[in-house]
Amino acid sequence: MLKGGRSFERQVSLVSGGRVEDALTRSGEQVTGIDVGADLVERLREIAPDVVFVALHGRDGEDGTVQELLEALGLSYTGPRPAACALSSDKILAKHLMQDAGIPTADFLAFGESTFRDLGASGALSQIGDRLHFPVVVKPARGGSALGVRFAATPEQVPPALIAALSYDDRALIERFVDGRELAVSVLGGVALPVVEAIPTGEDVYDFEARYTIGRTHFTCPAKLDDAVSAETQRLALRVVELLGLESCARVDLLLDASDGLWVLEANAIPGMTETSLLPQAADAAGITFDDLVQRMLEGANPARKR
Repeated sequence: MLKGGRSFERQVSLVSGGRVEDALTRSGEQVTGIDVGADLVERLREIAPDVVFVALHGRDGEDGTVQELLEALGLSYTGPRPAACALSSDKILAKHLMQDAGIPTADFLAFGESTFRDLGASGALSQIGDRLHFPVVVKPARGGSALGVRFAATPEQVPPALIAALSYDDRALIERFVDGRELAVSVLGGVALPVVEAIPTGEDVYDFEARYTIGRTHFTCPAKLDDAVSAETQRLALRVVELLGLESCARVDLLLDASDGLWVLEANAIPGMTETSLLPQAADAAGITFDDLVQRMLEGANPARKR
């Protein structure tokens, strides 16, 4: 079972992995947890696992890197295949694909370190308001858990927000801010689970602290939505996972604005499994215990590919 690693989401992954490891042990599985590092290949060859459970978040875990390695080693593993992971982890590419497919996602602009260094992109920042209007959200192109996300209400706040985002990745996107309710739909084996709503307690935004500190966010599942809105939320999520190839297991995050308009934020290939994570809550609302959820993910593992 893979957890930890060296990404910015290491601590979240350790918690997710620990809970998964406990669940597998309770189910009678023989489990070896691996805190992923430079000895990963050596350890996998030594253990020769039947299935590798991937609970690795962030860089290397969700971007297809470790999945490519597992396929090279001829190992079965949980979660999406490499291409789906790569597509969903790159928010810029995923949003382009969603726009092209007619899936509603907030308008955005993308900038990389090289566009500032080599192409003089700083001269275009003054025109952001003309395209997106303020306020805007600035976030790293890759990564999760709201790390590096900043809000900019004025043109003057954009440069420091970009610096923050680019400290987490070499590309960033500036996205039109949508004031709405935070919703999430988890998909397991191609089936959409009940919609979860995250309501931060005394917080303006659903940030890293609100996501992972017990008591900082109130969760409602199923979310209190009209039946038609709930069904449309699930339908959109299924369209996204089909577009990106994430049917095995994923979570799609959305916003519901005041006019009942739905906007897809992003898709997550390796959803969190912590006590405050949304996939386990959605599964519970569907009558699936945490241990059963882990077993279903294990049973849905990708078979080893022969090369």
